[in-house]
Amino acid sequence: MGRRESEPQVKHSQILGDISLISHLRYVSPRIRAQRTLELLNLGCRDRLPWQKQQQTQPLDIRTDAKVQIEDDIREWDYGDYEGLTSATIREQRSKNGEGPWDIWRDGCPGGESPEDVTSRLDRLINDIRSRFHERSIGEPKTSDLPGDVLLVAHGHILRAFAMRWIKRELTEGVSLLLEAGGVGTLSYEHQNINEPAIL
Repeated sequence: MGRRESEPQVKHSQILGDISLISHLRYVSPRIRAQRTLELLNLGCRDRLPWQKQQQTQPLDIRTDAKVQIEDDIREWDYGDYEGLTSATIREQRSKNGEGPWDIWRDGCPGGESPEDVTSRLDRLINDIRSRFHERSIGEPKTSDLPGDVLLVAHGHILRAFAMRWIKRELTEGVSLLLEAGGVGTLSYEHQNINEPAIL
């Protein structure tokens, strides 16, 4: 979810529904804009957020004991030499330099991350989520005390890449998923089977 779209402060239920279902962990990118987006969701966490030096105010409406973890593996794609440039500018520069067409999903970014680099860190996070939160809970009633739903707050390219890796697709196949700024996506499992990851 993007920061711009989450201001002014919105009710969590307008975006995420019943937040009590996400009662175990929230992963957030180390970038400030993702952390600010999480703050603006006003989720009612009992504990202070990890980047806050002290609890700003005691939340009046505590809705969750879930922990928030800053997770480097969900940081935005490292654009390297292309940081701050639009795709159109990159293509124009490459054309002037006699370089061929460019696609981030296939080519990555010089001085930054390749699709293989991104795949490696996202697979590590997905494996962690599945082993810690899903292996025991998928197929169990939502009312069980087993950990289940997890919230990620991050950035456009990396969340699209995360969704592709969730369903075991290669980034180099090209990502034809759109994730609007401020959008919410849901990843799950078909037939409540951990071996059948799906995008809802």
